[in-house]
Amino acid sequence: MAPNNKYKSSRQKSMNRLFLAIGLIVVIVLAIGITYAVIGNSGANSTATPTPTPTASPTPAVTASTTPTSNSEYSASSIKVLLHTSAGDITLQLRNDKPITTTNFKNIVKSGSYDGTTFYRTVSGFMIQGGKITHPVSSINDEIGNDNHNVAYTIAMAKTSAPNSATNEFFINAADNSQIDYGQGVTFDNTYTVFGKVISGQNIVDTIANAPATQNPNMPSEISVPVHPVTILSATIIS
Repeated sequence: MAPNNKYKSSRQKSMNRLFLAIGLIVVIVLAIGITYAVIGNSGANSTATPTPTPTASPTPAVTASTTPTSNSEYSASSIKVLLHTSAGDITLQLRNDKPITTTNFKNIVKSGSYDGTTFYRTVSGFMIQGGKITHPVSSINDEIGNDNHNVAYTIAMAKTSAPNSATNEFFINAADNSQIDYGQGVTFDNTYTVFGKVISGQNIVDTIANAPATQNPNMPSEISVPVHPVTILSATIIS
């Protein structure tokens, strides 16, 4: 039996309307999606680049000028001294602005009096002391000044508690001792004249300071007599 053409035409129209409806739904969904994506991207861009908040300019740290002047503590022409020790070499650069102390130290070096002496008092985290010689040396005036800081690896004159009592003994700071305060206005920095610094051999200073030591009979509370004292084999002016 032949098919019913009328039924077939009605069915075809229904299918066409269904496809049209589906197409309209797809178009609407796509339009909504595109609109949402545009709005979303616009919002993302607005949060990614917020308005910058003004901030104060950082203040640069104040540093001391390194430009040499005629009154500079150190310069290219500053005297240098080599301490050739049994533990290694220590090179000192002497200050230009402490002429009394520097000249006194230089003269003792030239005389050879430091040769063969030892660092007889050593304290870890504090200092190493030497310069005990056999012949007497006249005491010299203190040269404290406004820029006298016993920071690590500086060299200063040892002395008694009396003013202007330094002679030949010296010590090298193995730590920053500038903040030591004995009270009643007596501090490390206003007591011991700093006249130079170690420019080579800081590790040798540390080695000497950290070596084994025993109790000091003259200072019962201090462990500072080295078990194996380091000898200054020679002290020489090298420039």
